[in-house]
Amino acid sequence: MKKLFSFIWEISKIFVIALVIVVPIRYFLFQPFIVKGDSMLPNFNSGDYLIIDEISYRFGNPERGDVIVFKYPKNPIHKFIKRIIGLPGETVEIKDGQPAIYDKNGQKQTINEISYISDPKSTYGNLQIVLGENEYFVLGDNRPYSSDSRAWGAVPRQNIIGKVFIRVFPLASLSKIPNPAY
Repeated sequence: MKKLFSFIWEISKIFVIALVIVVPIRYFLFQPFIVKGDSMLPNFNSGDYLIIDEISYRFGNPERGDVIVFKYPKNPIHKFIKRIIGLPGETVEIKDGQPAIYDKNGQKQTINEISYISDPKSTYGNLQIVLGENEYFVLGDNRPYSSDSRAWGAVPRQNIIGKVFIRVFPLASLSKIPNPAY
């Protein structure tokens, strides 16, 4: 009987220690995410298993080029994955298939997206949107087939869950996700 009690006590300690370690990591630092759909092709395929870094944005702000997971503004139950193109206070213009950014001083910056999309002139639509404080403009990498800020507007900062950090599955694609240099 004493051995059984000792065994149960040891298993209980292991379980509690595991909970103390795993729960904070899962709920406050990193979160899994599975890509659904083709809006981020060719960089992310439907079924890719990703790890989302939730802590970086607690100490810093999202940057242009970051691939983020966020709560869909029209229905926060759904989570989307997209790339940040426009930052708070900027004006985003899409014209002739090319996104451009105007900073607060009106300086234009054309975004060089050749490193992550195959056809840099594939961004349909003609629009101009001024981003408010704590608003981000996001686009999918597969522009012709992406529902993004062109259709439903900016993403509020509070909807951003985190930055895509690592692709875990498929194992052949295991990698840290780099940021493009603009």
